[in-house]
Parts: sequence; C-alpha cells; structure tokens
Amino acid sequence: MFPTQRPRRLRGTPALRRLVAETELRPRNLVLPMFVRENATEPVPISSMPGVVQHTRDSLRKSAVEAVAAGVGGLMLFGVPEHKDATGSGAIDPKGVLNVGLADLFAEVGDATVIMSDCCLDEFTDHGHCGVLTPDGAVDNDATLALYAEMAVAQAAAGAHLIGPSGMMDGQVGVIREALDNAGHLDAGILAYTAKYASAFYGPFREAVRSSLRGDRKTYQQDPGNAREALRELALDLAEGADAVMVKPAMAYLDVLRTVADNADVPVAAYQVSGEYSMIEAAAANGWVDRDRMVLETLTGIRRAGADVVLTYWAAEVATWLA
Repeated sequence: MFPTQRPRRLRGTPALRRLVAETELRPRNLVLPMFVRENATEPVPISSMPGVVQHTRDSLRKSAVEAVAAGVGGLMLFGVPEHKDATGSGAIDPKGVLNVGLADLFAEVGDATVIMSDCCLDEFTDHGHCGVLTPDGAVDNDATLALYAEMAVAQAAAGAHLIGPSGMMDGQVGVIREALDNAGHLDAGILAYTAKYASAFYGPFREAVRSSLRGDRKTYQQDPGNAREALRELALDLAEGADAVMVKPAMAYLDVLRTVADNADVPVAAYQVSGEYSMIEAAAANGWVDRDRMVLETLTGIRRAGADVVLTYWAAEVATWLA
C-alpha cells in the first residue's frame, strides 16, 4: 500500500513554506518608475494614481536616494515637459526635463542602482503620439527612428545605464544601438519594449505625463489578441542588439510573458502599469481587498510567469517589506 500523499506537510509552518518556495521576490527584482515635471516647485500628486507624484528635481533626488536605500534594482524615469511641439524637440535637448532629470539621478546615486530612461516622444509631442507624423496624420516610422537615435544618445550622455525604447517603431533597437556605439556609449544598454500592447491599462499614466494624445496607438502597439506576434518582435529585437526585453502591461499578458521568457536568452522585464496599480489601490480604498497581500501576490505572479525584473509603482514600498 502506498503511503498517504499529503502535500500539505510542506505548508504547515512559515519556515517550511519559505524553504520550499519556488518563486522568490526580492528588492533587486523591482524597478521604480518615476516622473519629473519641468519647473515644478513642489511634488504634484497624480489623482488617478494615489501615492504617486510628478516630482520636482529636488524631490526626485530625495525619493531616488530612499528607493536605492531600500534596495530597488533600478529607477525608470519619465519626463513631464512644460512645452510640447510636433517633433518632441524637448526629448533631445540636453536641457530638457528628462535629460536634466537623468543627470540629477546620476549625480545623486551614480552606479548604486540602474538608471533607466524612457526613449519615446509621446510625452514631448503636442499630438501625443510616439513619433512624428506625416501630413495625413500617420506616424512616420523612419523619421521617428532618426529622432530616437538622437534621444538615446542624449540620455546616455546624461547618465542612463539602460535606454528603454518604448515606441514600438520597427527597427528602433538597431538604430539606437548604432547611434550609441557611434557616439562612444558602448556600455549603455538597451531595454527593448518587445511586446507593448495597445492597452486600456495605460489610462492613469496619461494623466501622469499630461498626455496630449488624440485617437489611439493601434497602428504601432500590438493588438491585445495577438500572442505569437510577440515572438516575432522578440526575434527582431534580439537580432538588433537588445540587452534585455520587456512585456507591457504585465498582469493581462502573463501568457505572453511566459512565452517570451521561455524564448529569450537575455533578462526579461515586465511592467505592472498604471491601470494595474490604480485598480488595486481603488479596490483597497473601498475595503474590497487586502492591499498589501494583493500587491505581493500580483508581483509574485509576474515573477512566476518569467520576469527577472518587474517595473512597479510599489517598488520602493515593497522593497522595505522584503528587506
């Protein structure tokens, strides 16, 4: 007679559960997205993202130091400019808010963490698209690539360790790699937004960056129903020189994340985006869920699905829990 099978034997105490845990979540796995607003004199709360602010340059530095002290793996910076134009020129200007913010971060924390930059024009264009437009209003892929190349070089010069092209333009990784190498930034890496979907979960982020978008981004971001397409994007990004790849959003795309992780030979990141953050915060504020448990459960699920790195607005807070 076979002995009675009792899997619960390994669940009986916290020590047993810790011993046999298959998925670990540590502060080093977490990256904190941050916003810096041009000419802000005090942090500006983002109403749809409770607890998240548009930083001043001073509060950005202070919050970065606190996050690094908590042990986060990195910081991803987005700029919120005062003025926008059709070509997003502020993204390339060394004195533009994003490049100044990156320089501030590097001056403050240096190599103590990984400084990441959003390499996309949407925050800087008056039409809100991720690239420049043709006369008929379509996004011009190749003209946009030329601007991404300049933007990436400016970000690397400001101190970014990893450049994050998020615009989903064809060929963006290869163009940026060539530009960085030609400018002498051989050690600046590229975190490719490999599978970025045209998602409804980005809503609060658009408040965070004061987006001017009219219409949608369905002609360049991926269709939510497509999974195999992510493998094609992955193959292209790896061939063009991506040092790491990312799936965005995370929670509704765990199957895609698992597939990418199974096929990538570089580190894999996932972005728990603004809408994912806000819906949990809203449910917790109404007393419908246990906030802290749900935060940890969702982050653990993203790790279990294959993410080596998770971008989350809870990164600094969760890092203190895990210390």
